[in-house]
Amino acid sequence: MKHFLNLSDLGKEGLLKVLDVADNLKATRGTPEAPQPLRGKQIALVFEKASTRTRLSLEVAVSELGAHPIVLTSTGSQLGRGEPMKDTARVLGRMVHGITLRTSDESRIKTMVEYSGVPVLNALTDQSHPMQLLADLMTVRRHFGQLENLSCAWIGDGNNMASSWIEAAGLLGFQLQLACPQGYEPDPVFLDQARSRGAKILVTTNPQEAVAGAHVISTDVFASMGQEGEAENRLKDFAGFQLNSQLLNHADSKAVVLHCLPAHRGEEIAEDVLEGPQSLVWDEAEARLHTSKSVLLWVFDQLPD
Repeated sequence: MKHFLNLSDLGKEGLLKVLDVADNLKATRGTPEAPQPLRGKQIALVFEKASTRTRLSLEVAVSELGAHPIVLTSTGSQLGRGEPMKDTARVLGRMVHGITLRTSDESRIKTMVEYSGVPVLNALTDQSHPMQLLADLMTVRRHFGQLENLSCAWIGDGNNMASSWIEAAGLLGFQLQLACPQGYEPDPVFLDQARSRGAKILVTTNPQEAVAGAHVISTDVFASMGQEGEAENRLKDFAGFQLNSQLLNHADSKAVVLHCLPAHRGEEIAEDVLEGPQSLVWDEAEARLHTSKSVLLWVFDQLPD
């Protein structure tokens, strides 16, 4: 049985295969060639955190693959009243064929894996966001035609998105520079694992150093879900880390900009950059659908040869 908890579950070849299939799913969407290999399956989409793109992409992906999506939220289920995750997992495992989970600490998704007995996919934890990274990589590869020889930069918090960028660099071998304020450095576990694979990763407190010559620049909100109480202090700590035209001038002349959304215009990213000609943000958002389909097929051993 397969689970998709992080990009490393795919491995390099599996990751590239998922991206190849995602490209084909985009090209064949709405045509007679569009596959529906999950017909008859029931997939639970469990959201303990709010979501727009993840929920929308997964609901549409499951439906278009022929399966039936069943959405559970904390407010609409017993999870919101304190039911242990292991109890929810055992009930779901007796009724559905697969589960996606958007939650807080990764220990909760590990409990879901242990007790459900069906494939589980990570739709976001506080530690990583591999589904978003698949979409980011698809977007970048379609634009540049490659991944391996690129220089990528991350600006902002060393959060779950930063961790998944680090993991991707370790698997695929592209260069990665991360600029994070002091005290907001990325998870050393992900750094050590990627560097053990030979990844070239720079961590700095200087955004200009991180974006120098970069082909891809990505950022995220300064205060993620659950950190709203820290927002005021974080805005002070992240002063000078906004992705704006001045910072973009230090990157490669053909650099592109990514943001996983939602964006706080005027905080982590300037309006003119988000809406500008170098932004691939809306292609990136669409890619969530195609990569969600592809990784669902991978989990159920339905990827085409």
